[in-house]
Amino acid sequence: METTNAHTVTEVPNTHEMVVIHRGLRREARLLVELVAAVASGDTARARFLAEHIRTYRLGLHNHHTGEDEHLWPLLLARVDLEADVVLRMEAQHDRVAETLRGVDEALPAWERTAGEAERDALTAVLCEHRTVLVEHLDEEEQSLLPLAARHLTGAEWNAMGEHFAASAPKPKLLFFLGMALEEADRAERRSMLAGLPFPARVLWHVIGRPAYARTVRTIRRPPR
Repeated sequence: METTNAHTVTEVPNTHEMVVIHRGLRREARLLVELVAAVASGDTARARFLAEHIRTYRLGLHNHHTGEDEHLWPLLLARVDLEADVVLRMEAQHDRVAETLRGVDEALPAWERTAGEAERDALTAVLCEHRTVLVEHLDEEEQSLLPLAARHLTGAEWNAMGEHFAASAPKPKLLFFLGMALEEADRAERRSMLAGLPFPARVLWHVIGRPAYARTVRTIRRPPR
């Protein structure tokens, strides 16, 4: 048992889960740039399909960050002293990431509608900017923020972020988001992530979610024609 700032921590949170999730976010942010850049001018069917995928990615990232905004930053700010600047920096970085997503929102409709070369290049540019800002944030969060969370939060408080995500995301998207996180996870990471799910959810993932995710990813990442 560890006591920190008069707060008793009864269960150490599994902060490595965040590293696994971040791995998927880094990969998807990189792939979005590559996939959009590869779309031929005028291929509106492909543009519409990828535009929907971009919105799915955006929703997952938004829900992930709002979970931190609501369940992580307030608790940490109430319990840390000299390290409060780390938490405030993470909050500011969330704002920067959100700003890049607004740029994506502005550029996406024109490309989705026309699949024009200029529209594609404009969207690719804002996706590149988004990826740069996101990766900077994820790297620093893992280096500076997760150790704070491990020292100052209980397991139940940490898990509230995952519960927020599950409650916020549309149910048909949850299995896809799980697939995003697990795609590059090793065996121990997969076991740990899945162990936190109710038994029916684990069965649903293995029977329906995993094969559906594999099919969707093959379509998303198919080579350009």
